[in-house]
Amino acid sequence: MSDDISRKQKRNVVFLVLVAALGYFVDLYDLIIFSIVRTQSLKDIGVSDADIQPDGVFIINMQMFGLLLGGLMWGVIGDKFGRIKVLFGSILLYSLANIANGFVHDVNTYAVIRFIAGIGLAGELGAGITLVTETLSKEKRGYGTTIVAAIGLFGAVVASLVGKEDWRTAYFTGGGLGFLLLLLRMGTFESGMYKRAEQSAVSKGNLLMLFNDRKRFFKYICCILIGAPLWYVVGILITQAPEFGKELGATEPLSAATGVMFTYIGLSIGDIFAGILSQITRSRKLTMLIFQVASTISVIVYLSAKGITPDKFMWLSFIIGFCIGYWATFNTIAAEQFGTNIRSTVATTVPNFVRGALIPINFAFDALVKQYGRITSGYIMLFILIGLSLFALSRLKESFDKDLDYMES
Repeated sequence: MSDDISRKQKRNVVFLVLVAALGYFVDLYDLIIFSIVRTQSLKDIGVSDADIQPDGVFIINMQMFGLLLGGLMWGVIGDKFGRIKVLFGSILLYSLANIANGFVHDVNTYAVIRFIAGIGLAGELGAGITLVTETLSKEKRGYGTTIVAAIGLFGAVVASLVGKEDWRTAYFTGGGLGFLLLLLRMGTFESGMYKRAEQSAVSKGNLLMLFNDRKRFFKYICCILIGAPLWYVVGILITQAPEFGKELGATEPLSAATGVMFTYIGLSIGDIFAGILSQITRSRKLTMLIFQVASTISVIVYLSAKGITPDKFMWLSFIIGFCIGYWATFNTIAAEQFGTNIRSTVATTVPNFVRGALIPINFAFDALVKQYGRITSGYIMLFILIGLSLFALSRLKESFDKDLDYMES
């Protein structure tokens, strides 16, 4: 009888990891789809060539602002009312928003709906990572979060393929995938750690706990800073590939869609390697350090690739993607740093603050471009963000063997 229960529990855990992974797959598809269809969709709704860049930045900033607000909202909900409620609510909201995006005909409506989609997208990854880290043993949770990220990141690959055909269909597809996943979610269950925390009188999902203790606040900021370079690479260096290509004297126009697709293929494979490396070395921090140094080198090669060809860009995108393949490790570190009563808040807000950091990074980068040009500005932003990231990593404690069944007071 006990063997039957054990097998059932294992099946439930496998199902939970799979559903979390598929959730991140749909999440990332919808998150990245605007970067894929930016030029095509804006031209189709009447935006001039001169306005594509500023209007595109406006829309992506609105989406990122939605991620910031949504991260706060879903994080608190996850700690106060349960991780499962976040998984259902977030996917419903962003699925409806993406379907609505398929009907837009002006920039302002486009931006408002991407803002709403951003709010919905903010809850998916954090809730999934929190559930997996709380359900698997400390020896295996690294593998679980790696599977979530590795499968999920292929959502960007699918977005790249679908987005090349028709941008409205791409949005409808994203919404449809979300509703299909909603049906799968019916069989998911809450983590034992959360159930124990739920019965406790300790404060849960209290945002002030991240700010009313100096050490806890500093640790929280460090968790955000270690992931900032990753989204800069995807959100600017690859998304603005056509503009960078012109500066580098590309033999043909570079495709952002192709760049994003190969970056995320590389990122998915890199995430698997990073997860395995952290398990072998029993160190998340060492893994992060290796990948951050490698990513710095790969971006320098990209920014110095004079006369770049589309084929070389494709391979560089893949290599850069592999070298920034620490997304799962970064999210796992954030989840492992804090107690059960604010873990969902941290695991949900940290990746979304990293994504939302693209707003000030965009403003800073655009200001630098006006003074120093695109390539030099690319170097400046890279070294600033990598420097901050390495400093933050040095201040965090190793969390590989950490017992997560505790509360923050």
